Amino acid sequence: MTNSVIHKADTRGNANHGWLNAYHSFSFANWYNPDRIQFGALRVLNDDTIAAGMGFGTHPHDNMEIITIPLEGDLAHKDSMGNSSIIKSGDIQVMSAGTGIQHSEYNPNENQQTKLFQIWLFPNKQNVTPRYEQITLNKEEQKNNFSQILSPSPEDNGVWIHQDAWFYLSNFDKDFSKKLNLKKEGNGFYIMNIEGKIEVNGSTLEKRDAIGIWDTETININAITESKFLVMEIPMNY
Repeated sequence: MTNSVIHKADTRGNANHGWLNAYHSFSFANWYNPDRIQFGALRVLNDDTIAAGMGFGTHPHDNMEIITIPLEGDLAHKDSMGNSSIIKSGDIQVMSAGTGIQHSEYNPNENQQTKLFQIWLFPNKQNVTPRYEQITLNKEEQKNNFSQILSPSPEDNGVWIHQDAWFYLSNFDKDFSKKLNLKKEGNGFYIMNIEGKIEVNGSTLEKRDAIGIWDTETININAITESKFLVMEIPMNY
């Protein structure tokens, strides 16, 4: 029997530091909810707004797959692997932290805020060599389609990570409906509605609402209004 859990936008944790306004779908930093630790291998989904010229100083990570998806504005990145880049809206960046990395992230713009999702997944391999990857996505492919932006394979569309996970970004027109099949048995789906209003297997999601669905092979998403959303297929045995 299909199981599901809905995480309404206003049930997320919130930490507003002035320079950073962060919403946490799962327990993070000072926000702890025993019912919201993770969804399978998905450990962190932070919805961050960073003020102009502000950002995160250098800090460490290890043994985590870290995905950054800018939704608005730019993010400047520097890390201990020697990477220095600007991640723009329409890009996706991934780091396999593995044996350990340090990095900083800040909004390089003086007159525009930056909005982004930062997502952490537990890896399926420990202590891998740290790696960095960044690509620009094709927004046209997201129109009325499940456009793959992440997978376990370097040969597939999008970036790749050390985990049997697949991510899709979509822009659906009003009243457009489409089904998506699971790639790997035993995985589940976590859908974050970015903008608009959608219906997922009969459950309605408003802006920034999310739903986790497991013990199913297929999801059907219907756009009640013009909508943008992120679909994550994730291993559940974590």
